[in-house]
Amino acid sequence: MSTSASDVTIYHNPACGTSRNTLALIREAGIEPRVVEYLKTPPDRKTLLELLKKTKLSPRELMREKEVAKLGLGDSSKWSDDEIIDQMLKHPVLMNRPIVVTPRGAVLSRPAETVLQILPSKS
Repeated sequence: MSTSASDVTIYHNPACGTSRNTLALIREAGIEPRVVEYLKTPPDRKTLLELLKKTKLSPRELMREKEVAKLGLGDSSKWSDDEIIDQMLKHPVLMNRPIVVTPRGAVLSRPAETVLQILPSKS
């Protein structure tokens, strides 16, 4: 059974080493995923909420805190979950990466090897 691109999606930033390593691990497993460069094609609110649900992460757990300071967005510790989501939608760089979704689940693949837990098995 082969796994098609529609079965595995990576929300990818090619400038990120961990994201590149995760993509390489997926391809080494014989899978060509659907690659979403989320900085060029950001998720909409519905997709972002689905990613949070699938990864079982809170908005705060998915946020890159160091980007908050770079963007001059103030003290994020005071933000509600909805405010964090709003900021991620306005500034996709706030989303941590890579996020990988497969039929076996979804993960924030940090470290890159985390993706191995959810890759479909070859049959």
